[in-house]
Amino acid sequence: MGMTMTQKILAAHAGLDSVKAGQLIEAKLDIVMGNDITTAVALKEFKKTGAKKVFDKDKVVIVLDHFTPNKDIKAAEQCKACRTFAWDMGVNNFFDVGQMGIEHALLPEKGIVVPGQVIIGADSHTCTYGALGAFSTGVGSTDMAIGMATGEAWFKVPSAIKFVLTGKPAKWISGKDIILHIIGMIGVDGALYRSMEFVGDGIQYLSMDDRFSMANMAIEAGAKNGIFPVDEKTMEYVKEHSVKEPVVYTADDDAEYDEVYTIDLSKLRPTVAFPHLPENTKTVDNMPKVEIDQAVIGSCTNGRIEDMQIAAEILKGKKVNPKVRTIIIPATQKIYLECVKRGYTEIFIEAGAVFSTPTCGPCLGGYMGILAAGEKCVSTTNRNFVGRMGHTESEVYLASPAVAAASAIAGYIVDPEEIAGGKN
Repeated sequence: MGMTMTQKILAAHAGLDSVKAGQLIEAKLDIVMGNDITTAVALKEFKKTGAKKVFDKDKVVIVLDHFTPNKDIKAAEQCKACRTFAWDMGVNNFFDVGQMGIEHALLPEKGIVVPGQVIIGADSHTCTYGALGAFSTGVGSTDMAIGMATGEAWFKVPSAIKFVLTGKPAKWISGKDIILHIIGMIGVDGALYRSMEFVGDGIQYLSMDDRFSMANMAIEAGAKNGIFPVDEKTMEYVKEHSVKEPVVYTADDDAEYDEVYTIDLSKLRPTVAFPHLPENTKTVDNMPKVEIDQAVIGSCTNGRIEDMQIAAEILKGKKVNPKVRTIIIPATQKIYLECVKRGYTEIFIEAGAVFSTPTCGPCLGGYMGILAAGEKCVSTTNRNFVGRMGHTESEVYLASPAVAAASAIAGYIVDPEEIAGGKN
């Protein structure tokens, strides 16, 4: 029996000719990544290993993004510990205030991750890099510590689900709508510890930003990882951002999949995940009127330049509803600067929105947009669990940048076509 993309990558990094689902392997790591929250915990475990240095100064990445710039004393102490460790260890890929960005947007942008790698990160949304044809997955801080010390990690080889994407999506349909549709279809545990492999001729219509959003939320279906085939768009992105040599793996024709789903992208409609699970999805054509207090556009899921472009297109020349606090957070400094150059920043501010420094911000209930009891927020983030963005009696509705921007104007969750029109 043949192997999936993920299985081929893992086999190569384990030094094996082949692997099969359920097999335990020890694989060499190309990247070990942590943020200001998880790295601070990992440092204690790293010390227990007795290691005096990290296994590779270029392959350990530390990004201060969750509570940075520091929101309180505890955050400041965590970040100080990370800084001290990074400087003492000579970590070359350390990103602090001024250089920072949301980790899962920053690593691809900096060319740190490329096709064919094995990447672990002490953050559940590390699966984002599967958009580039890499195996990437989230781990705990202890695994991060061992990875930093040894450059290796144990894995149970996952089985896989194939998602065959066909057709061309309509104007306001993005990767966020597609992945929300899929999660609504299979559930938050529908891909539990399995690889979500996206294939099909519909992928040609998906930008890299679309793919990053989809791979990012594979974890919301319980997946070990999400992964896309490497095509011309992937290689163009890699050539633009990285000097590293990519390694391209393709699934065997006789690779085994637990399930196969075919999704016609041309039939999808803007999709919203209602509280309190990402699987609780409805389309804009089949939902009650939900008035909102806040709209957030950003995060590791939807803070990239195309997300900013879509928001600017809808907000240009309009005003957000005075009752809706609209917070826009570019994912990296480069995206921030590009927004300034393109005039998006002016559009956002004139529309009545706040334009923030790159940070995870309110996504995890951090800061810069915490909700009070009874408040409702439409957000381009990735989770809407009870209390995720603040008070346990608040509500988070997950949506695309188009839906979030249009809803900020309307004052309630709305079809972008009602605000911005249909296809151009």
